Amino acid sequence: MPTRQTAGPTSHRITVCTACRHTGSNCHPGLDLIARLRDAMEKARDATGALFEISGVACMAGCDRPCTVAYQATDKATYLFGDIDPADDIEDLVRFAEQYAGLDDGWCSASQRPGKLGYTTLARVPAAMLVLEPFDGAIQ
Repeated sequence: MPTRQTAGPTSHRITVCTACRHTGSNCHPGLDLIARLRDAMEKARDATGALFEISGVACMAGCDRPCTVAYQATDKATYLFGDIDPADDIEDLVRFAEQYAGLDDGWCSASQRPGKLGYTTLARVPAAMLVLEPFDGAIQ
């Protein structure tokens, strides 16, 4: 059985927008998506090889493409997906979690992402890198 960590360099998180709503509707699918995703991830825990924290956030500025979902991990690229349907896309989200957990730097091309996640990517943000340069104290 794979080792699971909740902190440190292999900590993984899935964040779901809870403010997103379908156009012309008061329906906010984020909370339903969180519940479905938590259940599906629990069932797939052995396959993912990592424990994913799943939580909601008030807004990820993907309002034109509800519902938005982000995958993040320390030292890995971050992904933001839009147009996620809680009823139809759970399997793709779980499959991407499995894939993402196994990627050292989180980097994969659109053609490698499962299902519609290959074409509903809103952003891929490289892992933050801190570059230190000598500083002589002078501001120019």
